[in-house]
Amino acid sequence: MPAPSTSPLLEIDHLSKSVTDSTGSLDILRDVHATFARGESVAIVGASGSGKSTLLSILAGLDTPTSGTVRLEGQDLFALSEDDRAALRAQKLGFVFQSFQLLGNLTALENVMLPLELAGHGAARQRAREMLARVGLAQREGHYPRLLSGGEQQRVALARAFVVEPALLLADEPTGSLDFATGETVMQLMFDLNRERGTTLVLVTHDRAIAARCDRRLTVENGRLLA
Repeated sequence: MPAPSTSPLLEIDHLSKSVTDSTGSLDILRDVHATFARGESVAIVGASGSGKSTLLSILAGLDTPTSGTVRLEGQDLFALSEDDRAALRAQKLGFVFQSFQLLGNLTALENVMLPLELAGHGAARQRAREMLARVGLAQREGHYPRLLSGGEQQRVALARAFVVEPALLLADEPTGSLDFATGETVMQLMFDLNRERGTTLVLVTHDRAIAARCDRRLTVENGRLLA
C-alpha cells in the first residue's frame, strides 16, 4: 500500500478579493496565504464583516478571487472552467451552511442521496441510509425538512456533506441557528466524522469554545489572515 501523501490538501497563495460599487473599491481579502494539512481541523475567526465567509466561499470555488490561487490537491480551482470546478467540488468537497440549505421538496434520504447521484456514485440509496444512521436519523429518512427540527436539519446537512467522503469539509457558522445543546451535538458529530474519515475540516465560527477544539485557529482581520 502506498504511503499517504504528505503534501498539503489545500494551499492559498496571494489571494485577494475586491468589489467595486458607487462609493469606490473595497478590499475584502488582502494577500492571503495559508496551507491546510490532510485530516486537520482549522477554525477561522474574526469580527463580523472581516471577510471570513467570503474566504470560505472562495475556498469552495463558489466565489472567485480578484487575484491569487487556491489549489485543492494540487489543482488550481480557478484554472478550471466553471463546469470542471463544479465537478471537482462534487468529488472532493463538502459544505455545511448555517441555514442548512436542504431542498424542501426532497425527503431527508433524498437530500443525502443527491450529491451521490450528481457525482454518479453507485448504491446512492444505501450509502445515504448508512450516513443518516450515523448521524442518528435512521428513523427520519422519509421526513421532509419542514417536519424536522433545526438540529435534525443540520444533521441531514452534515450527512449530505460527508456522504461523498470529501477530502475537505467547509462549514460556515454551522451552529449559528441552533440552541446550545443542539449545537453541541452537531459539533461533536462533525469532529467525530472529521476524525473517522480523515476529512480536513475548515470552519468559520464566532464560538470560542468551538474554535478551541480545532487543531489550529486563524484570524481574519482587515482582510488579512493571521495565525
